[in-house]
Amino acid sequence: MKEKMIVIAGPCVVEDLQTTKIIACELERLSHILPITPILKASYKKANRTKANAFTGIGNIKALQILRNVSDWYGLPCITDVHTPEEVRVAAQYADILQIPAFLCRQTDLIEAAARTGKQINIKKGQFASVDMIYYALGKIRQFQALSIYITERGTTFGYDDLVIDMRNIVILSNIANTHTIIDITHSLGTHDGDIAMMEAIGKSGIAAGANGIFIETHPDPKVAKSDGTRMLPLDMLELVLKNILKVWNSLR
Repeated sequence: MKEKMIVIAGPCVVEDLQTTKIIACELERLSHILPITPILKASYKKANRTKANAFTGIGNIKALQILRNVSDWYGLPCITDVHTPEEVRVAAQYADILQIPAFLCRQTDLIEAAARTGKQINIKKGQFASVDMIYYALGKIRQFQALSIYITERGTTFGYDDLVIDMRNIVILSNIANTHTIIDITHSLGTHDGDIAMMEAIGKSGIAAGANGIFIETHPDPKVAKSDGTRMLPLDMLELVLKNILKVWNSLR
């Protein structure tokens, strides 16, 4: 069977049932017309907001239930962030894949708790982290026998408030056995947040370098999104962006 490009896509955070359903419906539709393996993403709460009064969620259990129910309705696996071992025990009851946020990619107790659930794990490479540092994180995950491992490259800090993607990292990460290498094309743009041409360029470059898929935040109306709206791809642009990135995928595979 021909390999399909992994697409981890969804809103930054679960906002409500309707928004989550709209996004999942579109992912499910696209899975029938494009060679992709879709995974619905959404944080059930945000623990790293810049401002104290920023939106963090609608309630942990309510958000997790929405994510699980919508995933089941549309036949999609789902992924969500976890921030503490205590959160892992709750989120693992609802999510198919547990995500270690970039800022927490070195937290041994969090990685251990997530891996011990037997769930699939996506570890986002921190902006401060070298590939060598991620090798150590992978060692921790494998020590505790996680089912399957995704590694997401989201850029490296470059000066103040900017990020760059070093495509050498994709080459190195894609050669690690028994892992899926993902490139984040919405959080990795630095000062070019929200630039769709940049998203496509990073996605195409990452796939050309050997990534197995992309990570992308999307929303029906980013202007009213409750978190990270300036970074999101409008949902009605998702099909076109995926088709353009898939041109590179198909040419190489």
